[in-house]
Amino acid sequence: MSLVNQLSLFIDVVQQGSFTKAAALHDMDNSSLSKQIKKLETELGVQLLNRSTRSFSLTPAGEEILEQAHNLVSTIGHVQTIADSYHAEPKGRIRITAPLHIGQHYLQPVISQFMKRYPEVEIVLLMDDKRSDIISDHFDVAFRLGRLDDSSLIAKKIADIRAVVLASHDFIAQYGEPKTPEELVSLPSVIYSNGSLTVDVVRCSETPDSGVFNNYKMKGNYKVNDVSTLLTAVQDGLGYATIASSNLARSIDEMQLTPLLTNYTICNQGLAVYAIYPHRQQTALVREFIAAVQSYIGESPRWEQHIPNFDTMYQINKNVIKK
Repeated sequence: MSLVNQLSLFIDVVQQGSFTKAAALHDMDNSSLSKQIKKLETELGVQLLNRSTRSFSLTPAGEEILEQAHNLVSTIGHVQTIADSYHAEPKGRIRITAPLHIGQHYLQPVISQFMKRYPEVEIVLLMDDKRSDIISDHFDVAFRLGRLDDSSLIAKKIADIRAVVLASHDFIAQYGEPKTPEELVSLPSVIYSNGSLTVDVVRCSETPDSGVFNNYKMKGNYKVNDVSTLLTAVQDGLGYATIASSNLARSIDEMQLTPLLTNYTICNQGLAVYAIYPHRQQTALVREFIAAVQSYIGESPRWEQHIPNFDTMYQINKNVIKK
């Protein structure tokens, strides 16, 4: 019998308070169990139990070794659970939270395929543009836009996100197409505002060839906390808007929208989609789901396909001078 198995028997003897009860757990007779404990003591070279006719007590060495035995057996069990999860079909429950748009357009297609592939998986998805507390709300994973600011969590980048300035064809026909940031911010805009986040600044280069960035304050009489509604307002010509490209679910040509100031460099300030999860070992099920989302979105994020030639727009200047 291995040392780990002997230590496991030792733990059961102590927890059950009886050789007889511990032996019954393992379908053994008392004498066999007693022999294994004695072998363990011989191998370790210390006495673990003080025995009497009807009872036993732990020796000082036994108390210390019992504590370490618990840790060792628990670790070995966890290792086996991880290994087993790669051989068996994934099952279990995942609690997920994500912004509304990401959940609707980039998680739901993955969830549909994932649950068809693994019918024993249960998924709970909470979509909310306001951030939930991952720990207190017991989420296994959160998909968020932006960098991680909580050191007790772990973040895995799924894809970078680039900003885009959009206006409708009718808006441009009415106001003309702005050629500079100053001309842009002199025009009406639709502003996204939700809780502590308000997108009312365009941070871009001062000129097309400049390495100097500046903040340009937008003006707008309409603020809205829902991206889909914001895009509808832009389509209706109420103003231009600065949005994350991940908020697009279909082609801007189909939506009759035009990107503005595409020869300028827009600062994205590290914006990306992240999978964020508690600082603990993730199950294979959660890891596989995160991998499925990353595969679906792709290295060149699928939302960028909604903007023709987007890879040539808003080129990032690597020698930025902050102002």
